[in-house]
Amino acid sequence: MSERQERFRRLYAGQFDPLLGYALRRVDRPEDAADVVADTFLVAWRRIDDVPEGDEARLWLYGVARRTLANHRRGAGRRSALGDRLRQDLATAVPDHAGAVSERETVRAALMRLADRDREVIELSAWEGLEPREIAEVLGISPIAVRSRLSRSRARLRAQVDEAGNDPGPPGHVPLRHPQLVRQEDR
Repeated sequence: MSERQERFRRLYAGQFDPLLGYALRRVDRPEDAADVVADTFLVAWRRIDDVPEGDEARLWLYGVARRTLANHRRGAGRRSALGDRLRQDLATAVPDHAGAVSERETVRAALMRLADRDREVIELSAWEGLEPREIAEVLGISPIAVRSRLSRSRARLRAQVDEAGNDPGPPGHVPLRHPQLVRQEDR
């Protein structure tokens, strides 16, 4: 082992605990203190010839640790500012689906309050994407009867949503724009 390595080992063994205590009292998280101590000893290793002998070595290490802490705090401030900017950018870039979730839940609840025959014709149209002639075949009724039932069922659904009081549009308007609730011909 070289003389430089031996000197660093003695410095590390003798000053690690005091330096760790110094760092722990100045940071919020123990892992940050460990980083500060590691960076401080890295500087000491690189500059071992500049490290004074004896008790002066501890003071020299405290000075390095103080500058390391300042760099750590500046870095944390930059990371925090970057995080804030990213959150703001994401808030504008990523749409908030909370309104759509609320609207979808309102429509789902209103749909569940409909009579079975009304709900069935709407589900076949909106969810299964069937045309009136196809719904007529499934239900065993005429396509004209399906169109009439579908029109009445949609009106009842709108009324149910209006009663829920969650309709953001003008009176009588229900924004059924969710892909599962849009008529095939409206797509």
